[in-house]
Amino acid sequence: MAKLIALYKHPENKEAFDEHYFNVHGPLTEKIPGLREMKVTKMTGSPMGGEGKYYLMCEMFYDDMDALQSGMRSPEGKASGKDVMGFAGDLVTFMIGEDVK
Repeated sequence: MAKLIALYKHPENKEAFDEHYFNVHGPLTEKIPGLREMKVTKMTGSPMGGEGKYYLMCEMFYDDMDALQSGMRSPEGKASGKDVMGFAGDLVTFMIGEDVK
């Protein structure tokens, strides 16, 4: 299993971010071919106290790296990428991982 992880820093306007993320960006991303599951987590705090560095995390699961890469190259993957750069390009960090256990 391979996954693309998106970590979002705290936006200035959380209400506007949530509106776009859950009503526009999420539905675009869910259309990416090969995407098996998408988990979105809203951070509620840090073990050290306070709100922590990140506001939201999205994990997008694929069967393998080939499926992930193919999905990212698809028209739907490109549309999702263009959208995220437009509304959260300065907030998002992406990572790719593979399950090892």
